[in-house]
Amino acid sequence: MGRFRICEDDLSGPEIAALLDYHLAEMRRHSPEDSVHALPVERLREADVTFYSAWDGDGLAGCGALKQLDADHGELKSMRAAPEYRGKGAGEATLIHLIEVARSRGYRRLSLETGRPEPFRAAQSLYRKYGFEECPRFADYADNPFSICMTRQI
Repeated sequence: MGRFRICEDDLSGPEIAALLDYHLAEMRRHSPEDSVHALPVERLREADVTFYSAWDGDGLAGCGALKQLDADHGELKSMRAAPEYRGKGAGEATLIHLIEVARSRGYRRLSLETGRPEPFRAAQSLYRKYGFEECPRFADYADNPFSICMTRQI
């Protein structure tokens, strides 16, 4: 995982804007509109969210964010590997980094929402590899057959 340099990002770069546009388009392509919970750039800049980008040299490899739900609970948001880095460890490196950040903040639990259909299975597998298990809805997520919630203790 040392191949990738992961850093806090202010979301001002054109590469990040393009990757997040791609992320939102993919979410909309594979999920009904009311099942898309990806955050727009403006929301990712708010104080309760810390956004990270993963770089391979000068190339943007992926991104992810950590949203604080309360003092003990964080949520993963905007996890996305750039298309050319899918299956090459960028998502895994970002996930490991976000788990470490959550641990350093003193969170006791880390949760996420992801899609249920086939296009989301690789993400589900990655999350399971790192101890996430399906759980009841949390935060403001309503019951939805197109998505699942997952969580793990830190």
